[in-house]
Amino acid sequence: MNLNIRAFSSSSDGFRSELESLLAWDSVSDAGVQKAVADIVEQVRLNGDQAVIEFTNRFDRRNVASSSELEITREELALAKGRVSAELVTSLEAAAKRVHDYHERQKQPSWQYQENDGTVLGQKVTPLDRVGVYVPGGKAAYPSSVLMNVMPAKVAGVGEIIMVVPTPDGLVNDIVLAAAYIAGVDRVFTIGGAQAVAALAYGTATIPKVDKIVGPGNIYVATAKKMVFGVVGIDMIAGPSEILVVCDGKTDPDWIAMDLFSQAEHDEDAQSILISPDMAFLKEVKASMERLIETQSRKDIIKASLEGRGAFIHVENMDEAMDIANIVAAEHLELSIDEPEKWVEKIRHAGAIFMGRHTPEALGDYCAGPNHVLPTSGTARFSSPLGVYDFQKRSSLIYCSPEGASALAKIASPLARGESLEAHAMSAEYRILKSL
Repeated sequence: MNLNIRAFSSSSDGFRSELESLLAWDSVSDAGVQKAVADIVEQVRLNGDQAVIEFTNRFDRRNVASSSELEITREELALAKGRVSAELVTSLEAAAKRVHDYHERQKQPSWQYQENDGTVLGQKVTPLDRVGVYVPGGKAAYPSSVLMNVMPAKVAGVGEIIMVVPTPDGLVNDIVLAAAYIAGVDRVFTIGGAQAVAALAYGTATIPKVDKIVGPGNIYVATAKKMVFGVVGIDMIAGPSEILVVCDGKTDPDWIAMDLFSQAEHDEDAQSILISPDMAFLKEVKASMERLIETQSRKDIIKASLEGRGAFIHVENMDEAMDIANIVAAEHLELSIDEPEKWVEKIRHAGAIFMGRHTPEALGDYCAGPNHVLPTSGTARFSSPLGVYDFQKRSSLIYCSPEGASALAKIASPLARGESLEAHAMSAEYRILKSL
């Protein structure tokens, strides 16, 4: 199959504008989606279970009569796990352990220190009480999404984890439910879309209100998350999946072709980019892609993705490749090169960095250990992967001794009066020790 993939050279006069055009992505929902989501969120806020049932029956083509029908018990999760093949259960358990062990190293303890005058300052780290995890449902099976969103919350010590997963036409995915059981999800509700986000944000008689909502979803889910932010916390507003591969021309071109396919097969808007200083290698990879795409069950999606948003970029040298990688700030960055440990020092912006020829992004999606919930669309410039820190909050600790309060008050008082806040100043001044 011929693939019409754009090719750029970093030495061309218009390269920077071409790159910006390639990377441009408008993740803002249109007015129609905004209005529809706003109505759903408001109806759920006002009418609770009744609205959730009505929207679930309408959008998921179900016939729910009572809110009690929406919950899947832990016993039912265990039965679902029993229906999954032993091989797949073993893989789920192994992946869960690896993700758990990695995130254990992210735990942040509370801390404090004492100054010479007896004043104590510090920080108290506390897990969130309750978290909602959104998992796509229906024919799609994303057990890895369950593990990646739930395990860091468990490590953080979140008190209760509520999972929502839509079941269109009543279709329940046993693999997803098995993952929920293995990960230790406390309660599961078979709802999805904007109504699920609203139910988690505001709570209903059946569905508990949570403190934070995490997990991927379609444009309606993303819009609803953005709309309820402030009532609850959210993880991020994610765009299409993306991969940037930097290769020096020494990796098997078939490997690189399949690495690019691994993101392109997600959907037509996914982005796969290859950068190399070796022009002949770029041509070899394209030939591999045109041959291998015929072996892919999702070849039509892959083709649309590659031709719509994919690219080959020829650079002068590896230093220039690293500069472009920092501009792209990709969700997934593969450094399929010699001495990746050396070159990674030049990378400032990337969601996850896969180092070496034997480290495909696909391993990170499932079982390497680090989280696969990553910043997209250039937001790696200021955002981080989902982690334990997303499920903890920090409270400042301040304990003043009489001497410490007196010393601080002498600093605070002039500042407060400089802001014309007299009560602030006097509150501090009351603590100034009188000279004997």
